Amino acid sequence: MHLVYPVVLAALLFAVGVYGVLARRNAVLVLMSVELMLNAVNLNLVAVDAWLRDSLHAGQALTLFTITVAAAEIGLGLAIVLLLFRARGTADIDRATALGDPAEPFATEEAPNGAEALKGQAAA
Repeated sequence: MHLVYPVVLAALLFAVGVYGVLARRNAVLVLMSVELMLNAVNLNLVAVDAWLRDSLHAGQALTLFTITVAAAEIGLGLAIVLLLFRARGTADIDRATALGDPAEPFATEEAPNGAEALKGQAAA
């Protein structure tokens, strides 16, 4: 077996995953893209392990650890996305950057700084 075929396939999968992380705004699609990148790494680990004919099968063992980490990441990630969706009503990543009370509207203006802030507090 040539090592080039699975490595090229893994590079393509990884590139599609990177594009998905950078271009998508939906948190679920970003998590799917991260999974795609992890699967590309798993493909590389197994291909190199088979190519080296390692007696310990270290690549396959590392792949099992990667699958375990990916399962934990998806479980926690989906829980966070569900909480975000319940609080904000959307899974848009750009709207998730504002932390705080979800009942408050998003601040579009900057808060006054320095003396202006003190004058506003003294007048109130």
